[in-house]
Amino acid sequence: MKILYTNFHTSPGIGGHTSYISRLIAGLAPHHDIGVAVPAQSALYRIANAMTGVQTYAQDYPSKLPQLPAAAAHLRNILRNGQYDVVHVNGTADHRLVMLAMLGLRRKPAIIFTKHNDHATDSIGSRLRARFGTDHCIAVCDFVADQLAGGPYDRAGITTVHNGINTDYFSAHNGGDFRSMRQSILGSAEDSRILLGSNAGTTEYKGWIDMVRALAQLDPRQIDRLHIAVAGPRAPQKLLDEVQQLGMNRHISFVGDLDDVRPFIAAIDVGFVLSYRVETISFACREMMAMGKPVIVTRQGGLPENIDADTDGWVIPPRDPQALAALLAQIVQGHYDLRAMGLAARSKSELRFDQEKFISATETVYRQALQSRARPHQAATIS
Repeated sequence: MKILYTNFHTSPGIGGHTSYISRLIAGLAPHHDIGVAVPAQSALYRIANAMTGVQTYAQDYPSKLPQLPAAAAHLRNILRNGQYDVVHVNGTADHRLVMLAMLGLRRKPAIIFTKHNDHATDSIGSRLRARFGTDHCIAVCDFVADQLAGGPYDRAGITTVHNGINTDYFSAHNGGDFRSMRQSILGSAEDSRILLGSNAGTTEYKGWIDMVRALAQLDPRQIDRLHIAVAGPRAPQKLLDEVQQLGMNRHISFVGDLDDVRPFIAAIDVGFVLSYRVETISFACREMMAMGKPVIVTRQGGLPENIDADTDGWVIPPRDPQALAALLAQIVQGHYDLRAMGLAARSKSELRFDQEKFISATETVYRQALQSRARPHQAATIS
């Protein structure tokens, strides 16, 4: 097959969409002709451009109406010249532009749409994309599949393909120089404070500020037993101002964008993903669990699907610093065996977060879409 991946994100940092697409490319490139049409400044363009045999195209996905015709014409040329069998779209902006680019094409590839977020699909735009620009829809978790059920994407067919990760790559044995990372965060690799960390990013909806708010509620002696570390780009200034207002500056470290998050994950003791909107399943959560870290998640989207509560992590209400503070107090007081919980997280990741199954299941969706273009399929699940 000839497969073209599209994505609208422009960030040079590695987010969930970048992880999703780059892992599919790496898994499928040895057996298929792969192209990637993404903004030139994006992390995905940089990563794909370094992969042997992958064709990269600098493609923008503008939101302003006057810019759409030129962008669509550019993408149409990519589709026409590349003669792709499948185009895999991953968001509203690229999905819309692919539809426009297909106008006038004699040979139209199948369009596969993956829904990564919790946004509603009852808008006019969603209905148009589902009706005229989708041959099949992939849901990344059960929550998304339930959200899509009964909606406009039913006619194209919905398959649940759970995000997978390489559990050999993300393992405690591949933690790299984590002692140096821990020392850079805490001042000493031997510091016994419990390091609470997240590689889910610093965007406001990721909820990391709730960890700071929760920590500020604890007894000073408990606060001194904990430290927060967050990986990602510079956080919004208003949240940094709040950290200062809470007097928590010395209790949190920002380590910046990391191309390789493994030393960071290896350095932490407990992971967290505290999103309160948008988030569905979270690669970051699964990466931390695969590296043997218990993870605190909120009851947002599909995040709870990762966790067996009190066994390999914890599930708390979103935007509830008080509930989080109560949990942190229990962790400090030794109510949980963090090492045993980490081992349980690792064991689960080996059993359930398989990357090969993720890649092969996605490939199966492509093949089925090509075999039955635009005919409704019965909803399916591929765990």
